Amino acid sequence: MKNKFRTLMVFLFVILLAGCGGKEEAEIVNEAENMENSGAVAEEPARQIIFTGQDIEGNEISSDIFSKSKLTMVNVWATYCNPCLSEMPELGELAGAYEEEEFQVIGIISDVMDTADQKTIDMAKELITQTEADYPHLVLNESVYFALLTDVAVVPTTFFIDENGVVLDTVLGAMNRSGWEEKINELLEKE
Repeated sequence: MKNKFRTLMVFLFVILLAGCGGKEEAEIVNEAENMENSGAVAEEPARQIIFTGQDIEGNEISSDIFSKSKLTMVNVWATYCNPCLSEMPELGELAGAYEEEEFQVIGIISDVMDTADQKTIDMAKELITQTEADYPHLVLNESVYFALLTDVAVVPTTFFIDENGVVLDTVLGAMNRSGWEEKINELLEKE
């Protein structure tokens, strides 16, 4: 009889504890829902990009390049990526069309690590020539990777960076020229 009573008491105690935990969990969920519905948004802090590296021709380049323009478009691409290659001619045209607007384009070749992979570098040079993407192209190194590419999951990915090296916007995927022009004009107006 004592064992049945003890078992019953343990069972009731467990139910009581479970009931208490459920209410607290519901309150936490309700608080989260209230925050979600209140329109409160946590703002991400501005991220400044700092790196040193080389372009595809072996010239030293650093994040100081951002100070040369009000707005820099950094397009991360790969030699195997058809959408990347299809938008590169238009990016080359944009680089020339917006020179007076203090705008520049920089490419980052995501599938070339350092300058050791000469075969892929040669392929990238050929693709740059074919697509007339006449703007600087960085070869990926550790500094560039940790400054910009740690969160890049797809190519092309394009960053818009101000003259202080702060990322203003990120675009995943390719766009046509009019889409890029709209984005560039929008960001230049804010600057």
